[in-house]
Amino acid sequence: MIVERFPQTAFQQNTRVVACEATMRAICIDPGESSPELVAYINDRGLTLQAIALTHGHLDHIGGTAAMYEAFPEAEIIIHEGDAPLYYGLPRQPLMMGVPESQLESLGLKFETPPQATRYWQHGETYEVGDLRFSVRHCPGHTPGHVVLAEENLAKVFVGDCLFYGSIGRTDLPGGDHEQLLESIERNIMSLPDETVVYSGHGPETTVGRERRQNPFLNGTYGMSRGRYV
Repeated sequence: MIVERFPQTAFQQNTRVVACEATMRAICIDPGESSPELVAYINDRGLTLQAIALTHGHLDHIGGTAAMYEAFPEAEIIIHEGDAPLYYGLPRQPLMMGVPESQLESLGLKFETPPQATRYWQHGETYEVGDLRFSVRHCPGHTPGHVVLAEENLAKVFVGDCLFYGSIGRTDLPGGDHEQLLESIERNIMSLPDETVVYSGHGPETTVGRERRQNPFLNGTYGMSRGRYV
């Protein structure tokens, strides 16, 4: 498996190109912004972009979808139906976060409505990219339609904003639910073997085992529902 990371946007979101070395078929996970560097990487490596694979619909994960689709019009665009309102509401997302409309362009947050999604992720489906087999797992909590993509044969999982090195995704934005997120992480990520490498939407890589042992939100150290350490 080829995994190449491209930190993008002011939020330092980890856009990734993930490819099968045998077939050179690839997906782009969460393109955050228009990026000639990203397009050049795919072309220079001789990769065939099969899909723009979106873990969820927040602007820093989908803002580059239109540019990627323009560069690779044969690629699928896939998101979970639960995040369709976020996806198609991309132009208004900065306003929901309190950014004044007059400042959108200067901050690089002025978006057009993104292209029509090709289809929606289905929980439990297997998505094939060459010889890679991704298990699609619906993990609501950060957003209603968040998914993670697990390549169990290679012990790797791409988790978007569900889980980070030492932390978890925020749940204070519209559609967030803290208890639901914890349940999703436990059921769909912590159920993977400890050696599974976790590729998060922000920050460094980690492993399931490390987070099981050391993440305060998962090991009982931090009682978020009580707002204090216990």
